[in-house]
Amino acid sequence: MTNYPIYLDYNATTPCDPAVLEVMLPFFNTHFGNAASKSHAFGWYAEEAVHFAREQVASLIGADPLEIIFTSGATESVNLAIRGYAESNTLRGRHIITVTTEHKAVLEVCEYLATEGYEISVLPVDSHGMISVEQLESALRPDTLLVAAMYANNETGVIFPIGEIGALLKSRGIAFFTDATQAVGKIPLDVQADGIDMMAFSAHKLYGPKGVGCLYVRKKNPRIELSPLQYGGGHERKMRSGTLNVPGIVGMGKAAEICSQLMAAESLRLSALRNKLEEMLLQYPFVKSNVVVDKRLNHVANLRFECRDGDQLLKKVSKHIALSSGSACSSVSVSPSHVLSAMGLTEQQAISSIRFSLGRFTTPDELDETLRYFSEVLGD
Repeated sequence: MTNYPIYLDYNATTPCDPAVLEVMLPFFNTHFGNAASKSHAFGWYAEEAVHFAREQVASLIGADPLEIIFTSGATESVNLAIRGYAESNTLRGRHIITVTTEHKAVLEVCEYLATEGYEISVLPVDSHGMISVEQLESALRPDTLLVAAMYANNETGVIFPIGEIGALLKSRGIAFFTDATQAVGKIPLDVQADGIDMMAFSAHKLYGPKGVGCLYVRKKNPRIELSPLQYGGGHERKMRSGTLNVPGIVGMGKAAEICSQLMAAESLRLSALRNKLEEMLLQYPFVKSNVVVDKRLNHVANLRFECRDGDQLLKKVSKHIALSSGSACSSVSVSPSHVLSAMGLTEQQAISSIRFSLGRFTTPDELDETLRYFSEVLGD
């Protein structure tokens, strides 16, 4: 039996896995101690739980537990990484490179730094939403301080050549930050193998709670120094002061552990479902895929419906199926997706596009019901 509405917007957020919720609950009332309280058992227990979560998260991305900085989410992590690194390393250069399809969190902090005297180069993408290592290399300068390029795009699922980018930047001594919010827990990644110096991600994208995230900060070869965005206690290696969200951190740790265990099987299952979705909808001559590259997340499809306005189509199906026309963080805007526009789509094509993002709790029956409902709507 299918429950309505069907949820196919996993890139916006994911439901909290029941196993994650289970481990979190005691830390709201039974084990409610402050992890910074060093003088009694309540604090010790909380500190131990945070340490264990740090190990769980670090294991998922190939990091050392001490390189895990807990934050309130990916947006804070992005700001701490880019602004914190820029302000801590002004003598090394004031040129930053990013990409036009980055999340608004990245683009807007770069816009802020431009007002502070930094020079920002924003690289274009091709019609597939991709950049090349050669394109990035040609943009590097002697004063390039930092490159910010996301691991996988939140709207299209396109995966950048992160390992190649990391190797290039390491050979030039340039810091590399990646927003891996959509990639962590979905595909295997290793910060050491990929040459990543800083990486942001969020718990609520990998079946953990909202309000907690992580910033990986390399501690050697080279050691990355960040200026904090907030002061008051020197928590998290003096990079992020404030009382730790112990229940959220515990939940993020468990979510990371589960992703590590289920990733391979989930990837295969969701790839099969996504491929079926695309195969069936692309039979309509007016339905086109906005992404044709092989290197993309297995659970994401971005399709444009050239027969009608995507916004009106979304409104029609929204009572039955939860979908998105772009980034949830930009949903207050009525303008077309900046990602699709950067790929060369017209305004009409962009607003006629819909993102389908499947997840852990998507069932074959839900997919079949989605396809049946779309066949009715598109047949109108």
